[in-house]
Amino acid sequence: MLKRSTSVAAAVVLTVALALTACEPAPSEAEDGPRPHAAGGSGGPAVLAPGKPGEPARTLSPEEARRAVPRDTPNAADFAYAQMMIVHHGQALEMTALAAEQASSTQVKQVAARIAAAQRPEIGAMRGWLRNHGGPRPHTGHDHGTMPGMATEAQMAQLRGARGGAFDELFLRLMITHHQGAVTMAGEVLSQGNNIQVEEMANDVIAQQTAEIDRMRSM
Repeated sequence: MLKRSTSVAAAVVLTVALALTACEPAPSEAEDGPRPHAAGGSGGPAVLAPGKPGEPARTLSPEEARRAVPRDTPNAADFAYAQMMIVHHGQALEMTALAAEQASSTQVKQVAARIAAAQRPEIGAMRGWLRNHGGPRPHTGHDHGTMPGMATEAQMAQLRGARGGAFDELFLRLMITHHQGAVTMAGEVLSQGNNIQVEEMANDVIAQQTAEIDRMRSM
């Protein structure tokens, strides 16, 4: 799912190569004689950059290597995802809070507790990410009422009023749909976003919630 795994790995190799070559002691010209610059006369050591799968490696100057490292400046999709997912997770917490008193199945109570334990810190992480990047931003796209998987007010009212087996059945149905929506949103930001930290959070959502969907379907 990490759409920039190849470029990130290349960036790491470039960074390590720069650090290693920068630390090499320069031999005296009396010992080895003057050396030509290996990357177009840039004044620094050449850096070997791994190519894409099936492509040869390239030799870059230090300046070219620095430019080759991908930037992860957040874009509109990153901000929209963080802001919407805070609201999306918030509804999941509201749903799970009902399970302790209204569910009859121990399995439903346990899965609700696991969901709450996972999503509460994720909300904190996304709020922290927003603070570190200047706060919420206006965005276009899904509004809170049309986010994928969100339960309607009528469905939430029905869940609040349900007890026992009726609650269990409705909770699982609504939460599976809710998780599917979160996976959809995470997939969208992986294809449209630009920030590595947001990508990591989105991949965590996909991994956790896909596993939970399978678990709930088996109940």
